[in-house]
Amino acid sequence: MRYSEMFLPTGREVPSDAEIISHQLMIRAGLIRKLTSGIYSYLPLGYRVIRKVEQIIREEMNRAGAQEVFLPMVQPAELWQESGRWEYYGKELLRLRDRHDREYCLGPTHEEVITDLVRNDIKTYRQLPRNLYQIQTKFRDEVRPRFGVMRCREFGMKDAYSFDADEAGAEVSYEKMFAAYTSIFERCGLKFRPVEADSGSIGGKYSHEFMVMAESGEDAMIVCEKCNYAANLEKAEIARPEKKETGEKDKLPLESVHTPNVRTIEEVSAFLKVTPRDIVKTLIFNADGKPCAILIRGDQEVNEIKVKNYLGINELTLAEDDMILHATGAPRGFAGAVKIKTRIIADYSVMNMVNFVTGANKEDYHLKNVNIGRDFNVESFADLRVIEKSDTCPRCGGGIQFVRGIEVGHVFKLGTKYSKALKAVYLDRDGQEKIMIMGCYGIGVGRTVAACIEQNNDENGIIWPMPLAPYQVIITPVNVNEGQVLQAAEKIYKDLLFRGVEVILDDRDERAGVKFKDADLIGIPLRITVGQKNLAGGNVELKERKSGKTTIHPLQNIVSAIEKSIAGSINPVAGKQT
Repeated sequence: MRYSEMFLPTGREVPSDAEIISHQLMIRAGLIRKLTSGIYSYLPLGYRVIRKVEQIIREEMNRAGAQEVFLPMVQPAELWQESGRWEYYGKELLRLRDRHDREYCLGPTHEEVITDLVRNDIKTYRQLPRNLYQIQTKFRDEVRPRFGVMRCREFGMKDAYSFDADEAGAEVSYEKMFAAYTSIFERCGLKFRPVEADSGSIGGKYSHEFMVMAESGEDAMIVCEKCNYAANLEKAEIARPEKKETGEKDKLPLESVHTPNVRTIEEVSAFLKVTPRDIVKTLIFNADGKPCAILIRGDQEVNEIKVKNYLGINELTLAEDDMILHATGAPRGFAGAVKIKTRIIADYSVMNMVNFVTGANKEDYHLKNVNIGRDFNVESFADLRVIEKSDTCPRCGGGIQFVRGIEVGHVFKLGTKYSKALKAVYLDRDGQEKIMIMGCYGIGVGRTVAACIEQNNDENGIIWPMPLAPYQVIITPVNVNEGQVLQAAEKIYKDLLFRGVEVILDDRDERAGVKFKDADLIGIPLRITVGQKNLAGGNVELKERKSGKTTIHPLQNIVSAIEKSIAGSINPVAGKQT
């Protein structure tokens, strides 16, 4: 492509509303333009990168035995009502009505649609397993779109869905997709790590996020320093401690203390001259309309996702004042476990505590020397808190590190969440009706591009890995008004095109410095500079964008040098980054 004919509006200024480097560079390098909040247009250069990612995805999905489909973006409310998600998905689901007053939504995901498709056409075990995927536009009405295409409202996504006859088959499908995702992100040239994750609104039994490691990542995760365990903060497990027996003689008498206007952990600690570790917080939650008390040590934080998953409920919020008053008999700030009128679940951090402080379920009073078993009973102990740096790996006991990353893919074991609700069944070998076992697998295409930029940039611009680069080579004639220079550049350009190399000829009548800055900004991996000085000796200059390494090559050998360099970046047989 000739630069003079390209729609490539680059810029030097950093956009005022762009918070992270990928957003800044995608605008400055002419990859995207904002239409409205959370909605972007991809310009030619940006769309070429998108198509590169899509091609890698297609090749690996096809290699794994998945088949491509294309499903409607507009989905009828009836399907979502069947699955039970119409009410629970939340405000991110953009609902609309047609001229006949029928309700629809813009698809944020396609579990309902694909399950409806399969239930109508797959009837017997002989037709299983099946894995269907698509690359299509989604819409999620994010309350706060930010970071450019990293968290936007309209976005491109690859979503796949597997259907199996039993759990063993579903496990095989999951492992195939896990391996396919690993290959996809390896081929994209990304540094990434699969981590255990919560399934969120998608649901299901088990899931992994594929996280691209980046300091600017909006997601925090923990990784073990010894073993391969990794998980995001929502999912990161706390190992169950050993139960320590406490003798009755060690338990001090229960004592009620007047604590006027003392409500918070900090206020209670100061008033009673204890540390937050000596206090048990009693948090009253509204769990699907019913109160539930969660106990946790005073210096710890409850992980509401863990609580929600443990209770197996759809909605979990902190209780309003009237529910707290009904459950405890006291206003907010004085809840405790003794004589409370609701079920009690305790975090592991409370399991071995003795003689601790709690609210007294009476306004302006707290209790000292509270003990489990003597003063109240706990229904169960569970892992309900947010992991901390001082914790150890739940698998091997090793130390953990907190790192940041960008989620680019997510694989789920859905089980029968959707197939049961939508009655996606088949007949087994004995003619018995069985429910299909499902899996779900998503990749954010635009997020993958943005994550790649977050990992691959410098003060001059983007540094594309060869597999995702919009073009592999840019030819920069120092002065297009010098006939010999332009003639040599044209010959290299045509020879590279003939050999299938993706190349830009910067034929603009601009200063060399402007051309060099634009080449660095848009991140083309290889730059050939054709200037009168080197050309006088029959040579041209080749510069690698990533390393900055510059070499001089005879004019007649530059094409073969380019082919060798590209081949060294991509293995044409396996298609993987080397």
